[in-house]
Amino acid sequence: MDHLSGTNPLSNSLRDRDIGHLIHLGTNLAAHQQDGPFVIARGEGVHIFDEAGNRYIEAMSGLWCASLGFNVPRLRDAAARQIDTLAYSHLFFSRSHDQAIQLAEKLVELAPGNLKKVLFSNSGSEANDAAIKLVWYYQNARGLPEKKKIIGRMGGYHGTTIATASLSGIPTMHRGYDLPLSFVEHVDCPHYWKYGLPGESEEAYAQRLAEDLEARILREGAHTIAAFIAEPIIGSGGVIIPPKGYFDLILPILKRHDILFIADEIICGFGRTGEWWGCDVFGINPDILTCGKQLAAGVQPISATLMTEEIFDTVSRQSAEIGAFWHGVTHAGHPVCAAVARETISIYEEEDTIGHVRAMAPIFKQGLEAFASHPLVGEVRAIGLMGALQLVSDKASKAGFLPKTAIGPVVRKSALAHGLALREAGDAVVLSPPLIISADEIHAMLDRLRATLDQVYSEQTL
Repeated sequence: MDHLSGTNPLSNSLRDRDIGHLIHLGTNLAAHQQDGPFVIARGEGVHIFDEAGNRYIEAMSGLWCASLGFNVPRLRDAAARQIDTLAYSHLFFSRSHDQAIQLAEKLVELAPGNLKKVLFSNSGSEANDAAIKLVWYYQNARGLPEKKKIIGRMGGYHGTTIATASLSGIPTMHRGYDLPLSFVEHVDCPHYWKYGLPGESEEAYAQRLAEDLEARILREGAHTIAAFIAEPIIGSGGVIIPPKGYFDLILPILKRHDILFIADEIICGFGRTGEWWGCDVFGINPDILTCGKQLAAGVQPISATLMTEEIFDTVSRQSAEIGAFWHGVTHAGHPVCAAVARETISIYEEEDTIGHVRAMAPIFKQGLEAFASHPLVGEVRAIGLMGALQLVSDKASKAGFLPKTAIGPVVRKSALAHGLALREAGDAVVLSPPLIISADEIHAMLDRLRATLDQVYSEQTL
C-alpha cells in the first residue's frame, strides 16, 4: 500500500501521546502541538512504512545515516552476538575490549592521510565537540594558550552542543541560545552559484574565498587561531560542493599560519560521495577527522575523532603532566555499537557498497539534472549519492523565498502525499538515499519528487 491510504485508529492514540510527552528536534514546537507527528512503524530496504501501512521511499536515509537501509539482518545479528558476549564495557581508566580495539584499527587503516589514533563518542556532535577540546588541550600543551579560536563557515553544520552549534554557520541554530560563543569565527559559505560575482569564474571565486580567509586570519592574529573546521561537502546546509580548487588554496594558508584542519566527515564518510571519505574526493590529508552516522549505518549510535600521531604525542605528554586526559562519555566505544560498526564496514567491503554508489551516481545526477528546467529550480547539485535542488521564486534573479512564504516545509509535506520522505535545507530540497538504492528506485524517487514539485508549483501560481 503506497502513499496515504486510510487511517489507523492507533495512529491517533500515538499522536496524542507524542504531543503529550515528546520534544522533537529541529521542529516548530508550537506547530507540532497542533499538527502532531509523522509516526514510522517499520522499514524495509530503502522504504519506511507508517502505521497505516503507507509506504515511502526514504530519500534522506533518515538523517544521512541509514546507509544500508532500514532492516539489516547482519547488523541485528552482530548486535545480538555482542550482547550475548559482553553487553557493556567502557574505555575509562585504561579498560578496553576487543570490539573497540579492532574498530579503531580498521578506522586507521581506512583513514586518509596520517591519522593514527581514535577517540570514540556517540554522535557527530560529540565527535566534533571532542575535536574542539582536543585542539585546545593540544595548543595548551604546546605553550600557546592564546591559540584557541576556531574558524567555521557560514552554511556549515557541525552539531547541536553549545560548542558545535556555535561552529555551525546556520543562524537559526543560534537564535534564542545566545550563540555563537566568542571563540568561533565564521567565513563565507563556498557556494559559487549563490555568492559568485557576475563574470567571476569558479576558480576566481575560490581564490577570493582563500584571500578572504587569510585576511581574517591576519586580522584576528594567527597566534589566536587554533583550527579551521569544514565538511568536505556541506551537507545539512544544502549539499554545497566547493568551487574548483577551493581546498588546494585553503590548506596551504592554514599550514602557513600553523592552523589545524579538522575534516568533519560525519555525513560524507563511508561512501556517500563515491569514495570512502569526502577528503578523498579533494585529496585532503586532515590533522583531525570526525566521523559517525554511516559508521554503523544508523543502527547504533557511535562516532569517532581521529588524529595524527603528532597531535596524540603532544596530548599524551600533557596528560602525563596533568595526571589524566579527562575527556570521555559513558558509552564511548560501547561494545555493541563497535561490533555493529565493524560489521557495517565488513558489509561495505564485501558487497562493494562504494562501487555500487559509483555505479548509481551518474543515474542519480542525470536524474536530478533533468529538474534544471523546472520553474521552481535554480540550481542542481549532486555528487555520489547526495544531491540538492535549489528552489527559487525567480530563476533569472536567483531570488529565494521569504520566511513567511518558505517553500521547503511545503515541499516536505507535499512529498509525503506522493510517497516520498525528504527534507529541506532553507530553500533547497536535499536528497541522500540509502547507499543500497537501485536504479529503479532512483527513478521512482525522482518521479515522486517531480510530481511533488509540479503540485507545489501549481499551488504557488494559483
